[in-house]
Amino acid sequence: MLWAALPFLLALGPEEPMPPVPKPEPVSATPEERAVVIEINRIRQHPKAYAEYLKALRVYFDGTLWRLPNRIPIRTQEGVAALDEAVAFLESVKPLEALAFSEGLFRSALELVREQGPTGQTGHRGPTGSTLQERIARQGPVGVCGEIINYGPEVPRMTMLQLVIDDGVANRGHRKNIFDPDFRIAGAASGAHKTYGTMTVVDMADGFKD
Repeated sequence: MLWAALPFLLALGPEEPMPPVPKPEPVSATPEERAVVIEINRIRQHPKAYAEYLKALRVYFDGTLWRLPNRIPIRTQEGVAALDEAVAFLESVKPLEALAFSEGLFRSALELVREQGPTGQTGHRGPTGSTLQERIARQGPVGVCGEIINYGPEVPRMTMLQLVIDDGVANRGHRKNIFDPDFRIAGAASGAHKTYGTMTVVDMADGFKD
């Protein structure tokens, strides 16, 4: 077989260059994905203003159903109690500095979107077993890190409201990550999700060199 292949290889000749290998198209965050981190910065820097905004939405609760105007009703687990707790938290927490956007963390977030979205699964461990730490490590060294995920087609403002309310999450882990003072950078990625239509992943860290 080696000899049979030799004439083909020689036929290219030294004067005939090999066809170029197409380079993969570079991937970068969209304006919509960057807007998610912008919204995180708004709530980190102006928590009391967000508290007032949440108060105005309180009247739309009907038991555990959140009937916001011009939106599909959201079925919650805790009802208005979780919103009230979020308001109290936002009124008491100190403002934090803004997070810088990281393309590296965008790519680690995008990895989970692409891996998990087609399966319809949820959670921070990807269907192939990937962890947050592993996904970020593929982009570069990092120390403290965290991740927040929202499922469903939402604009950045509603995504942030739902994450800070953190309905049904006993330890309010998403809220804690949003207001973690150790985090300095973040990257967000969104994409299709088999079960919920859309998913948005935000990876956050104390430092990262793109």
